[in-house]
Amino acid sequence: MSKNLEKPVRKSDEEWRRQLSAEQYHVTREGGTERAFTGEYCHHKGEGMYHCVCCGAPLFNSDHKFDSGTGWPSFCQPASPGVIGSETDNRYGMDRTEMKCSACDAHLGHVFDDGPAPTGERYCINSAALAFKEKSSG
Repeated sequence: MSKNLEKPVRKSDEEWRRQLSAEQYHVTREGGTERAFTGEYCHHKGEGMYHCVCCGAPLFNSDHKFDSGTGWPSFCQPASPGVIGSETDNRYGMDRTEMKCSACDAHLGHVFDDGPAPTGERYCINSAALAFKEKSSG
């Protein structure tokens, strides 16, 4: 399980399956990946916060989203320190860093070192792992 969590969200496999769509379950609980350019938030421009679709933890602020041209929502940094954990991912013959929600251990995507300043990081995240909440006016 990812580090940096105070109150882990734990549910049975059956509970996750009831809560999530088939695609959300495949991505977040089985480490799957949605097809490039098909996700709801790939070209999304709204102002607000992207939350974990599984547990609701705030993960990414829209101020940190950018168009990477890769086909997945991309962010230069998480909403706050500790909300995302990481693990080494050697699947498919690649050496990558997998991003997981620190609260519920949901697979989110991967991070790469080809992002914009100031961090130089590109958090490449599956739309199916996210739920967007619009910034409230006032």
